[in-house]
Amino acid sequence: MSLPVNQFEIAETVDSVIRGRRSVRGFLPTPVPKETLLEILDVAARAPSGTNVQPWHVTVVTGARKDALSRELIETALDPSKDAEHTQEYAYYPEKWIHPYIDRRRKVGYDLYSLLGIPKGDRENMARQFAKNYAFFGAPVGLFFLIDRIMGQGSWLDYGMFLQNVMLAARARGLDTCPQAAFIKYHRIVSRHLEIPDNQQLVCGMALGYEDTGKIENTLRTEREPAAAFTRFLE
Repeated sequence: MSLPVNQFEIAETVDSVIRGRRSVRGFLPTPVPKETLLEILDVAARAPSGTNVQPWHVTVVTGARKDALSRELIETALDPSKDAEHTQEYAYYPEKWIHPYIDRRRKVGYDLYSLLGIPKGDRENMARQFAKNYAFFGAPVGLFFLIDRIMGQGSWLDYGMFLQNVMLAARARGLDTCPQAAFIKYHRIVSRHLEIPDNQQLVCGMALGYEDTGKIENTLRTEREPAAAFTRFLE
């Protein structure tokens, strides 16, 4: 017999998990059990997808395999001649930025680099900070999300809901994440290390682990527009 459930408590718990999810940029090396990762992915797979096609494929990298990938990516990203050999396989951002999106983009960059003491125009230290993406910000687990090239735009929308579920299921278990489009530019390197078949495309990467609360960058809290600012009611 099921017990009565306080709906308000459920709402508070769910809201707390959603609001608590953020991009963490500094992790502890504490390992995450394989069983926990499978639990997270099992829950995330309840994400909706058109006609239940479930377009997601996930590769988990840890240990020496992750370290080898990180070394090559960081070396490439910080070497202008090697970096020039790589381009994104798909456009994550618009070709032309307009208000209010460019303003939000600039603000989060300014806020992060200000916390880190990196002044505007210090391209070298900005590049070194950005290259920490490729070390998964110290996280013990790297996740890579792949999709079959034959799939259409709708499946990419479905994929976004799956990714959100991964992050929320992790947060509910005391873990944190950082979704990373930074890997897209170096998809050829990632594909070689991960042995990704030609019929699959890299969607993004994600760092997963336990937050290092001693990292100043983890004090960053991004702002969100209130619902009233982006919602219309037509009656």
